[in-house]
Amino acid sequence: MAKNRAISMLPILSLVLFLISHASEGSDEYDDQGLLLSFRASIDDPLRSLSNWINSSASPYSSTSFCKWSGVTCDNSLSHVAKVKLSGKNMSGKIEGSIFQMGHIQEIDFSNNKLSGEIPHNVFSCHSLRHLNLSNNNLTGPIPSGLIAHLETLDLSNNMLSGKIPEDIGLLFSLKVLDLGGNVLTGRIPAGISNISFLEVLTLASNQLVGEIPRELGQLKNLKWLYLGYNNLSGQIPSEIGDLSSLNHLDLVTNNLTGPIPSSLGNLSDLVYLFLYRNRLAGPIPRSMFGLQKLISLDLSQNSLSSDIPELIIHMHSLQILHLFSNNFTGKIPNALSSLPKLQVLQLWSNHLSGPIPEGLGKQNNLSVLDLSTNSLTGKIPDSICGSGNLFKLILFSNSLEGEIPKSLSSCKSLRRVRLQNNCLNGELPPGFTRLPLVYFLDVSSNNLSGKIGEQRWDMPSLQMLNLARNGFSGNLPEDFGSETLENLDLSENGFSGTIPRSYGTISELMQLNLNNNKLFGNIPEELSSCKKLVTLDLSSNQLSGPIPASISNMPVLGDLDLSENGLSGKIPSNLGNVQSLVQVNISHNRLRGSLPPTGAFLAINPSAVVGNDLCSSDVATGLPPCKGAKGSAQWFLVVCSLAALMAAALSAFAFVAIRRRRQLETKRVESKDGAWEMHCFDPELSRSITLDDVLNSAKEENIISRGKEGISYQGRSITKDMKFFMKEINDINMLDSPNVKMQVLELGKLKHPNIVKLMGLCISHKNGFFIYEHVDGKSLSEALRGLSWERRGKIAIGVAKALRFLHRDCSPYIVGGDLRTEKIMVDKKDEARMRLSFPGMLCTDKYKCFVSSVHVAPETGETKEITEKSDIYAFGLILIEMLTGKSPADAELGVHESIVEWARYCYSDCHLDTWTDPMIKGTTLHRPNEMVETMNLALQCTASDPSARPCASDVYRTLASVLGKRSCVSALKFSSLA
Repeated sequence: MAKNRAISMLPILSLVLFLISHASEGSDEYDDQGLLLSFRASIDDPLRSLSNWINSSASPYSSTSFCKWSGVTCDNSLSHVAKVKLSGKNMSGKIEGSIFQMGHIQEIDFSNNKLSGEIPHNVFSCHSLRHLNLSNNNLTGPIPSGLIAHLETLDLSNNMLSGKIPEDIGLLFSLKVLDLGGNVLTGRIPAGISNISFLEVLTLASNQLVGEIPRELGQLKNLKWLYLGYNNLSGQIPSEIGDLSSLNHLDLVTNNLTGPIPSSLGNLSDLVYLFLYRNRLAGPIPRSMFGLQKLISLDLSQNSLSSDIPELIIHMHSLQILHLFSNNFTGKIPNALSSLPKLQVLQLWSNHLSGPIPEGLGKQNNLSVLDLSTNSLTGKIPDSICGSGNLFKLILFSNSLEGEIPKSLSSCKSLRRVRLQNNCLNGELPPGFTRLPLVYFLDVSSNNLSGKIGEQRWDMPSLQMLNLARNGFSGNLPEDFGSETLENLDLSENGFSGTIPRSYGTISELMQLNLNNNKLFGNIPEELSSCKKLVTLDLSSNQLSGPIPASISNMPVLGDLDLSENGLSGKIPSNLGNVQSLVQVNISHNRLRGSLPPTGAFLAINPSAVVGNDLCSSDVATGLPPCKGAKGSAQWFLVVCSLAALMAAALSAFAFVAIRRRRQLETKRVESKDGAWEMHCFDPELSRSITLDDVLNSAKEENIISRGKEGISYQGRSITKDMKFFMKEINDINMLDSPNVKMQVLELGKLKHPNIVKLMGLCISHKNGFFIYEHVDGKSLSEALRGLSWERRGKIAIGVAKALRFLHRDCSPYIVGGDLRTEKIMVDKKDEARMRLSFPGMLCTDKYKCFVSSVHVAPETGETKEITEKSDIYAFGLILIEMLTGKSPADAELGVHESIVEWARYCYSDCHLDTWTDPMIKGTTLHRPNEMVETMNLALQCTASDPSARPCASDVYRTLASVLGKRSCVSALKFSSLA
């Protein structure tokens, strides 16, 4: 009977369990809503993407149920949240752990937002979760440990996660996609990852991982994508990688991998992309690899690989891109390359290859880029080179190629960039070669080319740079090149004769015109002064005659003028010395007479730049004789009397000014309630307008502008003159006891340059002191940057470069800026850069020992504590990177790489322009992409790890002027290794 009673209770028990189950489901529904609202409360939602997330608990089955909230998807029963997808909503704030407490959620996607803070520790307690994507945020801290049995996707890439990869990550054994790239993870790659047997995608790139690649990764038989690039991995590539039979993408770039490439990689029959560049791999390419018939892209560049490139490459039928540049390959270029039908990009530059270019190269290929430069190639350029009709980049410079430029290139209408310089090419330019519509860069300099190109028709509407220098061209210069965009024209060191065409004055974009070492005669055309963007004009070593046109003085950005070794006559235009942009002038070996202008670039001119004329000067440093008066006794007597009277007046005036000046520059000793103070005035305005009371009254809390390691900065004001000034507290007053430091400060007080903030004086007591600077009405570059267009940023960059050139080249001994960064550069109302020098003064007779620890300093400074002019160049490179990207060296978001320089190099080489430019100037990428790319190129040159590889300040200035087009100075740097 008891048994029957128990049986009769079963339906009741089942009903109770059913009701309990449904009751819990109902409570789950309300819980899901509450958990979502808890998450919503922790998030800043500027786009109001979550505006319909409204508490509907009073009416849970109403039309405003959470299942209809933006980004929320419920399961089929419409009672539980299954997915929350809020990618790209510009949300910020911390992720509330409540979101991971929902019992039925399967997918969470918060990627591409600005979420910060740590990943909640309960993230792996959500056992229903299958897909988690938190990529492209600002998350920090470690990766939590835990286990979710059914998790298939874990994407935490492009955050700022730190620490080691959890050793127990192998417990996530259902994962198919694991992406932890673009963080600051350290330590070794856990061997336990090999336990994730279903894994198809493994990305750990762009971290700070060290050690060897675990051999156990060879157990991941389902792996299709392995990306471990941009770390500090060392050792050899494990041969077990060749066991990954499903692999189609292998990327181990930019590590410290050594040894040979394992022959087992030839077993990866499904491999489509193989990237091993920027390592220290050595030895030959394994013969087995040439059997990878599905391979589309092979990049082994920038290693130490050697031996020949075998003809076996003919078996790589699918190959489209082959990068083997910057290695030690020898032997001939294999003829087999001519037979690869899909080959589009072939870059073998900077090796030790010899012999001819394969005869049929280009005939059966689909070539678009060919770069074989900087080898020892001989023979002729094949006629078939543009057989595809798609070739746009032909780079063959610095070889020993001979023969004529193929006539077939005259019909290669796809060409855009052609560099054939430094070879032994001869003959004339093919007729159609001067009518290629898309070519913007043409360099055939330093060959044996000849002919009268002035008789050919030039129609190259895209042309920006033309270099025909150091050849044997003759006859008249071409009247026109058919281009309104021509910026750089170099026809020097040829045999051109005749006159300089007046039509060159209509080339409105021209920045460099170099016609030196020809046989040109006649006058310098007045029309050249219409080239308002001209920075460099070199007409030296010709047979030009007549006067120097006075109109040259109207060229607003002319920086380098060389008219030497001609037959020019007459006087130097007096207003030529008033051209502010002019920094280098050479008029030697002409027939010029009269006095040298005592202004501008003529003030400290080198004697060799004026020798060989009939000139005079009042400056003995020029090496010229003093200017004499007119002949004739009466006239001579009047002149002498006049000069005597003038001299007496001048001496009186000089004595008056000197006495007054001395008083102004004398140290003033002033007593105050704080004791005795000394005021050293380097500027008369300071002596007249600012008192000690003004200085002491300004050193108050309400006047603080900033606090830093160098001391506190104040905004000062003169009470009597209502004059603003800037004050910098001296942290260590005892440093001024050093005579050397005092001398440095005095020298800096003499500096006058429009792009350097004037040091007006020094105010010190026995226990405190202040540097007094002129007031600049504007903002620091760090504050102003976000609101500046690319054009305005360029102007500021050139101003800083000007200041550095002045400090490094024109000051003797040279001066370094020291702690150079955007916070130290003021931008005035006219967008002029004003650089405030750091103290102590950094005046260098040799090297100045300093003690700085900053992300803004060069690597060698951090090690040696020595500041040099090369340190300034490095800092300037960082400023350029910040102007281009909007990211500063101290930006926390730069944690994805070891430094902003490493990140910039990665972006420059591997990313599209749009991905690394500051969003505030992205519009410029459409109109001036070359400017931005070339400026980044310069920035990376400036931040080279080897100080000797960095350009000097003069070259930096010239390059910026050439790249940005509208401003000052001279010629561009020649990055000959960059095609």
